[in-house]
Amino acid sequence: MSGAVVVGAGPGIGQAVARRFAREGLPVALVARSEETLKSAAEAVRAVETGVPGGVPVFTAVADSTDETALRAALDAAAAELGPPDVVVYNAALIRPDRPGELSVRAHQEAWAVNVVGALTTAAHVAPGMARRGGGSFIVTGGMPEAKPEYVSLSLGKAGVRALVELLDKEYGPSGVHVATVTVAGPVAPGTPFDPDDIAEHYWRLHTQPRERWQREVVHSG
Repeated sequence: MSGAVVVGAGPGIGQAVARRFAREGLPVALVARSEETLKSAAEAVRAVETGVPGGVPVFTAVADSTDETALRAALDAAAAELGPPDVVVYNAALIRPDRPGELSVRAHQEAWAVNVVGALTTAAHVAPGMARRGGGSFIVTGGMPEAKPEYVSLSLGKAGVRALVELLDKEYGPSGVHVATVTVAGPVAPGTPFDPDDIAEHYWRLHTQPRERWQREVVHSG
């Protein structure tokens, strides 16, 4: 197996998913906006008991998900180092409270760029290769199963993610690419019903589902 790529490898779901795939012996590539975040994530992954002598290979790349050039370069660098990925997880998000009319147009565009366009850019870069190889998983972290007026930009973004996953499934699913979203219906925190380690199990289960049982959306309701 060539391994897993996690875009948005910050503390919480991103690192938990990376650790979950590493535990199965998959090499892991981590993409985040800062070196500090990547250092912490890489240390967490390397600390996982994997059964692989010396641990699984871990590759890191700095990229902002809204910077198309940097994001595509990071994905290319990960593939050059670890090989074409078996699974890519898009976990980047801009989460902030805002009510109708509170944000400027630019602020809404910034949120949309992180929450939706970055996922589209990532998928457009990796899914065609998966389709040519006849398999792979592209999984997006979703949320907001119901829109909330106190989280307008996030509600719009997560609705966009749901639509994007449907579109990508129609485009690449027939070629063997499992496109899915894990919808998290609450605030993520260790030791709660929304513990990131529990949520990470959904990603592994989606990646290993037989094709005849593919799910396009899993909701973690706590």
